[in-house]
Amino acid sequence: MRTSEDRSFLILLGAISVAFAWVLWPFSGAVLWATLLAIIFAPFYRRVLKSLPGKHSLAALITVVVVVVMVLIPVAIVIASLIDQGGELYQRIQSGEISLAHPLQQLKSALPNWAASLLDRLAGIDFSSLRERLSGLVVPAGQQLAGHAINIGQVTLEFVASLLVMLYLLFFLLRDGDELNARIRDALPLRPSHTAEILDAFTLAVRGTIKGIVLVALIQGALGGLIFWLLGLTAPLLAGALMALVSLLPVLGSALVWVPAALYLLVAGAVTKGLILLAFGTFVIGLADNFLRPILVGQSIQMPSYVVLLATLGGLASFGANGFVIGPLVAAMFLTTWHIFVVAKVQQGARK
Repeated sequence: MRTSEDRSFLILLGAISVAFAWVLWPFSGAVLWATLLAIIFAPFYRRVLKSLPGKHSLAALITVVVVVVMVLIPVAIVIASLIDQGGELYQRIQSGEISLAHPLQQLKSALPNWAASLLDRLAGIDFSSLRERLSGLVVPAGQQLAGHAINIGQVTLEFVASLLVMLYLLFFLLRDGDELNARIRDALPLRPSHTAEILDAFTLAVRGTIKGIVLVALIQGALGGLIFWLLGLTAPLLAGALMALVSLLPVLGSALVWVPAALYLLVAGAVTKGLILLAFGTFVIGLADNFLRPILVGQSIQMPSYVVLLATLGGLASFGANGFVIGPLVAAMFLTTWHIFVVAKVQQGARK
């Protein structure tokens, strides 16, 4: 039985740990992504270290440079292009060059009178004023976005600070990763077999989440942006980014973007483009997930699609943008720990 000194020390340890977490919370995103990138690029770091025996710092520095060149710079370029295309799209909608009211009016005109009247009564749509309603939604949104522009300097400064912290931490996680891993295994108050299984499951979940969810979403977004560009549609990069974002959600995924876009083209009279987009979305974008996910993920992460969906949505609701990674990771660890518990109970029952 623990003495009062032991209990007091455990209380002190817990309190100090909570206080330390509270201090680090403003940079929680930087810590999270530094950890994820360290796990993902650890194999690359080890290959570099084999070429440079004993030079751990140099190998870690090279890996960080590779992360900057392969990940951060392309992301910065894409974000800048998205801002530019988003502003252009907003201006075209505000000027009336792009309008949902015209194709919807055409759709209503193609319907029989009784069907059009029924549609008006059921949906409460006044097509003659629909454009004004849509503009009334778009313009305030744009004005609100412009109102936040005064905070861009502050947001940029915070982002740069978090980015530098992430890169700094990434360097040390790569260089001292094996030692940190050993310390964590020794510190966790669990059986060695359980500790190893949980940490291994976490590593596999990170790699499976990034490769199987994020990378597949990026590929689907790239395919979506490509077909938008080939068809000469507005803001292809923005459309691709939206498809990549919604592709994080199982079941519907990128179809939430390309299906409405294809229907808009069909109703607006661009039948050929609409059919091409429907065919490409169905047989290329839609099937990319089915073919690529098993190849990229393998046995890294095995979760039902409904668990991934709920975990992703819950993560986004609870943690913001970082939640699309945190949610599936928490779900994977939840399933792993319960698997360990069930196996232990079964083994205990077998011994009896």
